[in-house]
Amino acid sequence: MTKLLSEDSSGFVSVSELVPDVILEIRYYSTFNFVGERIDGYEEPIALLTKEAAAALNNVSEAVQKKGYRLKIFDAYRPVRAVQHFVRWAKDPNDTRMKEYFYPQLEKDLLFEKGYILEHSGHSRGSTVDLTLYDSTLGRDVDMGSPFDYFGELSHPDYRGITEEQYENRMFLREAMMRHGFEPLAEEWWHFTLKPEPYPDTYFTFPVNSSSIKQ
Repeated sequence: MTKLLSEDSSGFVSVSELVPDVILEIRYYSTFNFVGERIDGYEEPIALLTKEAAAALNNVSEAVQKKGYRLKIFDAYRPVRAVQHFVRWAKDPNDTRMKEYFYPQLEKDLLFEKGYILEHSGHSRGSTVDLTLYDSTLGRDVDMGSPFDYFGELSHPDYRGITEEQYENRMFLREAMMRHGFEPLAEEWWHFTLKPEPYPDTYFTFPVNSSSIKQ
């Protein structure tokens, strides 16, 4: 299927505008990610999504708030140039500065083979989000049994080598997202995509910043 590239951001919104209670911890704007530096295309620590995905996410937010939680987003729309940055990094065998934190049990040259790094990312289509739950009462992230972006079986949603509480936390997030139209990923407990996607064949190129969102 043909992949279309587009700079048109008119179908996108800032998530914080539609989901006022959301917490943002945009990892690829920071240096605390598997690469170890700010990723190309992340010009502001904000989250952008298609209007449809953001509206659905607000429904999730309202539902989990009733249980005492908030949503915390690590990543949302990801520009094509960011994915290209990941690919360049993955092809450099000498850059393993963040291995201890994100892939301690996996050799870097296996990241492509095992599908952790891809030439094209669904995030670039604008309706995929990486997130977790924040416990409003305890004032901390909910324990999911592995960190965000940990490369390994430990991050599979159905992995049972964690505590029952950690597993139940994953399932609570998963069920809340699925109930409002998001589809989970088998390898990452934090990764969800709105279905059907508004732009299933389009990969967007505009940067992550406030100016990208047209009024």
